[in-house]
Amino acid sequence: MIYYSDKELTIRSLTQEDADIIAAEEVAQGWIHASPKKYLQRLKDQQDGKAVALAAEYCGQAAGYINVYFQARQGAFAGQNIPEIVDFGVLEKYRRRGIGTKLMDIAEQIAGEYADTVCLGVGLHTGYGSAQRLYIKRGYLPDGSGVWYRDVICKPYSNCCNDDDLILYLSKKLR
Repeated sequence: MIYYSDKELTIRSLTQEDADIIAAEEVAQGWIHASPKKYLQRLKDQQDGKAVALAAEYCGQAAGYINVYFQARQGAFAGQNIPEIVDFGVLEKYRRRGIGTKLMDIAEQIAGEYADTVCLGVGLHTGYGSAQRLYIKRGYLPDGSGVWYRDVICKPYSNCCNDDDLILYLSKKLR
């Protein structure tokens, strides 16, 4: 399914071919743990009616991805009937072209069909810096529960690691 298209950019349903291409591109940009496995899981979740998995295609090349789950599955918003944006990224060589903004526009539009609020979790290390800035510019606010580590609230002065499991949850009113 195509959600958006202009002369350079198309936002469409993710495909199995995208999974292989995006994972290979992520490895090429230094993400040594990248694998098609997580994208294939997103496709399965979409097939099971739990999510919408999207890909961005820039000038005919897979350039990014985003997923909207109809219910937040973990973290600060689990069990609250709030859609969650999960696993959003734009390959480095395609950044600064409006691709991430358009992916977020479409994801928020889809989430808005299910609720008036959307949520997401963002990592806290520098690799997430551009996403952190984008979310704040788009009006996302922290939920107030503090930092989460490995799916539990990180209590003050407890030990954690600044890895991909250290997350701050944010939400945005859509209407």
